[in-house]
Amino acid sequence: MNRPSASWAIGALTVVLVAGACGSSTTSNPPQPSATPAPTSALQTATPSPSLGSPSITPATGSSASPSPSATPNNGIPAFRHIYVIVMENKEYSSIVGSNEAPYLNSLIARYGLATNFFAETHPSEPNYIALTSGGLQGTNSDGHYDLSVPNLFDQIEAAGKTWRVYAQGYPGGCSTGTSFASVVDGPGAAGDYVRKHNPAISYTSISRDPARCARITHLAGFDPAAADFEFIVPNQINDMHSSSVAVGDAFLKVFLPQITESSAFTDSVVFITWDEGSGPINGGGRIATIAISPGMTPGSRYSASANHYSLLRTIEDAWAMPPLGKAAQEAPLTLPY
Repeated sequence: MNRPSASWAIGALTVVLVAGACGSSTTSNPPQPSATPAPTSALQTATPSPSLGSPSITPATGSSASPSPSATPNNGIPAFRHIYVIVMENKEYSSIVGSNEAPYLNSLIARYGLATNFFAETHPSEPNYIALTSGGLQGTNSDGHYDLSVPNLFDQIEAAGKTWRVYAQGYPGGCSTGTSFASVVDGPGAAGDYVRKHNPAISYTSISRDPARCARITHLAGFDPAAADFEFIVPNQINDMHSSSVAVGDAFLKVFLPQITESSAFTDSVVFITWDEGSGPINGGGRIATIAISPGMTPGSRYSASANHYSLLRTIEDAWAMPPLGKAAQEAPLTLPY
């Protein structure tokens, strides 16, 4: 069902990072009870828009935002030049927002935008990555080895005439479908294990069985913010907070993110930092932080309507006029002003 949306006060671009929670084994966690969504965060109240199920947008206090990219006809989402998604792991909203362990992330929240009522779909990790990139769980219920022949975001992006890359820290290349690879140094941050369950692209047979396409999944040391229109960043199990602390993940992002935000590719672009799941059962997968970063955003912007990974998928699809996949069609995007 459509959820009422609240407002982001964003000027030019938006960035999202995503991180999830999962264990290091492939054993699924027991089912978690659903719960009533947490009340809307009080920083800014959203007012439903009368059309298209989109939220109205109320800028947060501060200076007016600078012009953003031209909006598409799809719910007013700007046609971003580049979209970057960074997924972190296994931390509840309360472990990030306002935490002394995450000074860099909280500086981004103050400077850019935050979804204050964002929920993961389920536990454990992998189904949330599949939901984010296909619009459904697709029968996944564990951190397993899946070969999915379903429509997905990567296929959509190519069909729309755009390009994509997955930068998976520690990935050995060669279209490997291995479950995990031992700790190596690959780009910024600490050495850590690569795990397949955090790399959704390799679970789609349209990619894993096509050498030319799976070659677009590569290691992080070669990261180039201008290499593709859409870039999905998968830190290793130390830098994504899965097998480490919030402070370690925060330190990794402080080193890595400026590769995007200080580049010319960031102009007219957006970064989303999100988590795969939280640690609690609410709404199936816990309440998680999702941060949007774009050059012209009004500082302290907030999106307070209930949202989830399907909402983020819908935002990407609307930006580039792509039809929504699965349950993304039932969700409102994270609306940005222009």
